[in-house]
Amino acid sequence: MIVRAITLAGGLAGAAGLSQFPEFSQQYTQRLGGAVDELSRVVAGFDTDASALGLSRAAALEELASGSEMGRARAQTVSATIARHARLSADLAALQDAGPFTRAYELRRFSDPEIAARAWQAYKPAVPMSFEGAVFAGAGLLGGMGLVAGTLSLLGGLLRRGRRKSPAQ
Repeated sequence: MIVRAITLAGGLAGAAGLSQFPEFSQQYTQRLGGAVDELSRVVAGFDTDASALGLSRAAALEELASGSEMGRARAQTVSATIARHARLSADLAALQDAGPFTRAYELRRFSDPEIAARAWQAYKPAVPMSFEGAVFAGAGLLGGMGLVAGTLSLLGGLLRRGRRKSPAQ
């Protein structure tokens, strides 16, 4: 009886947790879009400055890096910003028009810890009233119940095995 109650509690915890994914993924995608927009502005500004001097992006970065210590530091910062922009733009392209099930498949695209942390800070859990929320809740229920049942079964097997081995043997 207690095992069933614990298993059900695990299933309900899984359902409650996983049912939040569709909304959280939407909020992450919105924040990702804002980050890409801002990074696009920064990268475009750098490219405009380079172009005004008749330089390509790569040449401008080289020239900046070959200057003072501050120039080298700034070149590294701009290079990192350009790389982040490219990575986040690719993530946004994959997530933007994706539905919640495709977003779950593209879970690796939720890779920016800063954006994820900010989305999580602003996120307010709610009872999902959508088809996607119900499907994720069902998957979480089954997954949570399976995980708890499997763990309890494993622990029960280990305990039974330990009882069979007596100190007298």
